[in-house]
Amino acid sequence: MITLSDVRSAAAVIAPHVVRTPLLPFGPGWLKPESLQPIGAFKLRGALNALARLEDRSNGVVAYSSGNHAQAVAFAARLHGVPAAIVMPDNTPAVKIEATKALGAEVFIVGITERVERAEALVAERGAVLIPPFDHPDVIAGQGTIGLEILEDLPDVGAVVVPMSGGGLISGVATAVKSLRPDVRVIGAEPALAADIAESLKTGELVRWNPLRRAQTAADALRDEPSALTWSHIAEYVDDVITVSEDEIFAAMAGVARRARLVTEPSGAVAVAAQEKLGGTGVAVVTGGNVDPALLVRALTG
Repeated sequence: MITLSDVRSAAAVIAPHVVRTPLLPFGPGWLKPESLQPIGAFKLRGALNALARLEDRSNGVVAYSSGNHAQAVAFAARLHGVPAAIVMPDNTPAVKIEATKALGAEVFIVGITERVERAEALVAERGAVLIPPFDHPDVIAGQGTIGLEILEDLPDVGAVVVPMSGGGLISGVATAVKSLRPDVRVIGAEPALAADIAESLKTGELVRWNPLRRAQTAADALRDEPSALTWSHIAEYVDDVITVSEDEIFAAMAGVARRARLVTEPSGAVAVAAQEKLGGTGVAVVTGGNVDPALLVRALTG
């Protein structure tokens, strides 16, 4: 498991290249708008930290992602002047595919269950290095810098609400928060249609859902499942989980747009929807704003 020292080290590495996002008031609570990052999502933090620490990146990097990690790795690779090959599932929103290509990455589209296999094949073919979306200590430490910033800006925070999927974000944030303030509640948020972690925490062991089952949610960035590494952090640090319906996700998207003047994708609104169930208090991490225009219209007019 990563430590507070790992997160602090990551903060120093990524500081020149990320936006130190503010806390925005939102009713009785706050939003942490990671949608304001250069690639529109928090994933940039972990990708920058992981890629910066590679001893040899001469043969480039490979990643698999439904979109936001893809853009993050492409951005970090361009920054370091190395090629990036990104494997994306065929249900990825077009806006995320085009954004990844625009950053100079070579994109491969495959079936939803074929991402990891194709990425590993590219690594073997090219001698490249794999930058996984969450199952890596450096990625987790980079995402954890969000937790440091929240505590610096709001020392008396009572709860931090974080979306969960692969678990890299909540693993890093929870490590930072619980190491500095064990009394602060770390609340995971999941779509009800992809609530495998909620079920895992209830049973006390990691439960696996079929990928096609998790794919039913519109929150495309939350269709992954945790690894053994991220599950160890979640089981240790996460205090509770709140699941939200698809209607609640879209209502949160509309609320953020109208009240905070922010655009968020469905995955980015999940923590806000969960925050509403907490009475609107605490800090909700708005993870990304790379939304398909049709989904944004649905949220605003539905």
